[in-house]
Amino acid sequence: MTRDEAERKIQDLSLQLEEHNHRYHVQANPQISDREYDELLERLIDLEAQFPDLRLTDSPSQRVGGEPSSEFPTAAHGTPMLSLDNSYSREDVEAFDKRVRGALPDEDIEYVAELKIDGVALSLVYEDSRLVRAVTRGNGVAGDEVTANARTIRSIPLRLRREGVSCEVRGEVYMRTADFDLLNQRQHQNGLPPFANPRNSTAGTLKQQDPKAVAARPLRYFAYWTDSDGATTHLQRMASLEDLGLPVNPATKQCESLKEVFAFYDHFAALRPDLDYEIDGVVIKVNDLEQQERLGFTSKSPRSAMAFKFDAEQAQARLLDIRLQVGRTGVIAPVAVLEPVHVAGSTVQRATLHNADEIERKDIRIGDLVILEKGGDVIPKVVGVVAGERPEEATRYVFPDRCPACDAPTSRIEGEIAVRCANPACVGQLKRRLDHFSGRNAMDIEGLGTAVVEQLVDAGWVQDVGDLYQLTAERLSTLARLGEKSAANLVAAIDASRQRPFDRVLFALGILHVGSTVARTLTRHFPSIEALSCATPQQLEEIDEIGPTIAASVHEFLHDENAATVIEKLRAARVQLENASDGEAGLNPTEEGPLSGKTVVLTGTLQTMSRDHARGLLERMGAKIAGSVSSKTDLVVAGEKAGSKLKKAEALEIEIWSEERLQQSLGEADLNS
Repeated sequence: MTRDEAERKIQDLSLQLEEHNHRYHVQANPQISDREYDELLERLIDLEAQFPDLRLTDSPSQRVGGEPSSEFPTAAHGTPMLSLDNSYSREDVEAFDKRVRGALPDEDIEYVAELKIDGVALSLVYEDSRLVRAVTRGNGVAGDEVTANARTIRSIPLRLRREGVSCEVRGEVYMRTADFDLLNQRQHQNGLPPFANPRNSTAGTLKQQDPKAVAARPLRYFAYWTDSDGATTHLQRMASLEDLGLPVNPATKQCESLKEVFAFYDHFAALRPDLDYEIDGVVIKVNDLEQQERLGFTSKSPRSAMAFKFDAEQAQARLLDIRLQVGRTGVIAPVAVLEPVHVAGSTVQRATLHNADEIERKDIRIGDLVILEKGGDVIPKVVGVVAGERPEEATRYVFPDRCPACDAPTSRIEGEIAVRCANPACVGQLKRRLDHFSGRNAMDIEGLGTAVVEQLVDAGWVQDVGDLYQLTAERLSTLARLGEKSAANLVAAIDASRQRPFDRVLFALGILHVGSTVARTLTRHFPSIEALSCATPQQLEEIDEIGPTIAASVHEFLHDENAATVIEKLRAARVQLENASDGEAGLNPTEEGPLSGKTVVLTGTLQTMSRDHARGLLERMGAKIAGSVSSKTDLVVAGEKAGSKLKKAEALEIEIWSEERLQQSLGEADLNS
């Protein structure tokens, strides 16, 4: 075959494969069998191997290529990817409609209702009709560039179906429930833990460093926005996406009134369990793009759209048993063991029962048919019992008065509902303390998961967190499912944790009532563990945000004989038990930061970081963090679902920052969030 013939054949095969790919993954109308498709692809790969310089940059053979990456670069969005206001209330939807009509008086308003896919937002950038970049939503201003991974998603075209188009496309990456179930079957067959739900699996897959691993997962894409042409309505924009070759969810309805919007919502709320992908609500948008433009934006969301969320999905299952788990502080938590039941996208066999008082209040008994739901569609919980379905032999559950892990007596602290094990040597507490110590916000010891912790404690190799620093790769390699390479990596991770700053070490110790924010506060005032140990409870209480409960807990812990032993082991292991000389270890506030002297309140849910991490960054900018809004508050940072604190701040006319505004200020202060 001549070079010219090879070039023509490569181009022809590439076009054929992309056309068949579009028919299969976008139109759901395949024209050839999988085997025939694979044969075409094999012929293309063979030709490209003979003539590698003729391979097209958007060749179908490159969907599963690419080398593993050690990290994802950050890429800025051309325009911010804002979040939507959302609500579970029809009254809030009616209020949204009233605001829209009030802002556009005497104008006809038309809405578009579409399904809110429970997936991961992804922006695609095309230049001259070729996919050149894919970026996750991130903080709305910038996200992770995952182009190599996005190329493996077969419903995302590598080349648009119109030539010469440069545009941005936004949409949602998701996983069908049937594909998710098959993925979990493979996990089970390989002896691996199952994934929690399709959305988590999708998010985790997009963050895989190896594109080949992503290609093995059945991800899909629905597009919902583009800036490609001069559309005048949202529905025209959706039609444009289809013309470009992108998959668009057909469950979209033009609505002349709220009555039609609510009918659409009710229809899919009932149909939700039968769909082959997860949805968590309906998105309502003003159809006219010029009206959208005039309505404008708040600090975090467009005024022309909102999400009307579904209530948490419920299911019924038989309660087979109640098991007790011991936490790191000795709290004994009851867990329901259930007959397997599918709810909100995953099979549930465990659910929280909260505490002993809740079991008694709801009169939950082993053998009952119970009602469970996923709080926020994530955490399964038992919310009640089905009346009339109780077996005759079911008896009231009596919460034990001894620890299930060590058989020591249990007790309650006055004013608390938690039942605790009072034995400081309890193996159940030790295991959970090790989990906490190695956590990402603490010592961040990658590879020290629960399965390894269980083995270390059961073997008697680790009596406290200080013993971790005596472990060797040779010894660890004898543990189940931990080969020589994994053991060496774990030892390296433990060694790296010696450099964690003092405030994270203090948090990692697991002192009752001491979270990461309190740990930072304490290390600002006491630069070493010795200085902190010498402080009296009264001196601790003199610090803002440190009350008598926290002061007593810290003082008691640091004067406990067992804690003293642990601290000596950590000191011998050269773990950081004092602030670094440059002041960075404790995340100390800057002397003259952009927020110096300002009192800041955080409220709502942040998408790009935990609240504790945000507090630390704000403190590094000089802010003093308060828990409530008052006339003394200078600034409120409001995430999603911000409630009464935000309303009070608005009433007091206090400056309010969105999460995007916070990210901008962090960038200006050269602080990496």
